[in-house]
Amino acid sequence: MNDTTDNGCGRTIEDLSDYLDKGTSDDVEHISTCPQCQAGLAGLRRLQDFTRDLLAEDLAEAARDDSPWLENILANLNLEIKAGRSIPVAPGLAGDVLFQTEGALTGLVRSVGDTVEGVMIGKCRFAGAVTTPRAPIIVNVDVSARYGYRLPQLAATLRTELAAALATHSELNIAALDITITELRPPSPPGTKGRDDDRSRPPQ
Repeated sequence: MNDTTDNGCGRTIEDLSDYLDKGTSDDVEHISTCPQCQAGLAGLRRLQDFTRDLLAEDLAEAARDDSPWLENILANLNLEIKAGRSIPVAPGLAGDVLFQTEGALTGLVRSVGDTVEGVMIGKCRFAGAVTTPRAPIIVNVDVSARYGYRLPQLAATLRTELAAALATHSELNIAALDITITELRPPSPPGTKGRDDDRSRPPQ
């Protein structure tokens, strides 16, 4: 990666990629405690997992089929690790002023997606006035699904898990969770078992 775009704290995707490759950095104290850097590292790790999945399959064919999705993840990674808008949170004590970032909630959506077998989260956007308390918000999530999973069930499971996580970890007034399956990835090779197990698969 040659991207030098700042993620909001002065560190770039290239800095984080170098840290992930080496396992250390002169800047380790900042990276280990910075929410933006941690969100960036989580995105890079997901990207590594995805490319390992491709290598487990017929690499040449799978890479050609999945390249648009891979390019989309790369194109959005810089945007999504930025802090984004500051979302107010009700204070616990009088005089407190609390916020959570849009980037943190995007990271939450991605982490939930990692728990649903057959799912790879693509683009995630919060539509609406997130800076206005209780304003109705629509969460738009693009998904790459693994071939062989029941797509309606996959979307329903993801929607349920996302609704629960956002209700627990945010105060957003979620009016709708719109999930769009934009990509169908090749099936896992016979005899392999990774993130995509049989929980959402049709009966054989």
